[in-house]
Amino acid sequence: MRFTAADISARVLYRDEAVLVLDKPYGIAVHAGPKGGVTLDAFLPDLRFDAAEKPQLAHRLDRETTGCLVFGRNAKALRRLGALFRDGLVEKTYCAIVCGNPAQDRGEIDLPLARRSHDKRSWWMKVDPAGDPSLTHYHVLGRASGIAFVMLSPKTGRTHQLRVHCAAMGWPIAGDRVYGGDRAMAASPALMLHAARISLPFYPGKKAIEIEAPLPEPMRNFLGSLRMSAELPREERV
Repeated sequence: MRFTAADISARVLYRDEAVLVLDKPYGIAVHAGPKGGVTLDAFLPDLRFDAAEKPQLAHRLDRETTGCLVFGRNAKALRRLGALFRDGLVEKTYCAIVCGNPAQDRGEIDLPLARRSHDKRSWWMKVDPAGDPSLTHYHVLGRASGIAFVMLSPKTGRTHQLRVHCAAMGWPIAGDRVYGGDRAMAASPALMLHAARISLPFYPGKKAIEIEAPLPEPMRNFLGSLRMSAELPREERV
């Protein structure tokens, strides 16, 4: 998949003097990895706009995950954002299409996670009683033909947390070739996981910055084929 500077710049959802939020497209990694290819690093100069410094990532999304991605536009802003993410003060809401039917319309997934191997280059994770505490809240928005549309809110920030949690519950995310197996890949060739909303309490004493990224077209089309609504509940916290 090819991207241009204009493609990436057009996906800016929010920008002020300190913070920039991008609607990350599918298929682009945030940093260079062993698979190579173009990464967002290459486009940072194009996202500088009028700032003295290039923006820097405050967190990360997988190559195949779309949606809200936050940058600090200077070193001071990046430190502030890093503290907010570290302290769990950033509210994140994802949407996913999963293969299966959660038993309840609302609930939580409380399963500790650890790396599958001791190889520091591996990002694959597993449920492990000795792992780090990991908590996800979920809300089912729609069901059809063994498929569910869910909102997911990670209360901790573990690597691949949502993907592993959903798979462990018996309803892997469609298109998840790592944790979902043949069942997930049969449902979709692309990962159906989208960072839909983010709330950043960045400025003390002021209302949090609230950003929403529209569902990507493949996800909207998938839901449409099942006659499910692609609209998200307004102002809901999972």
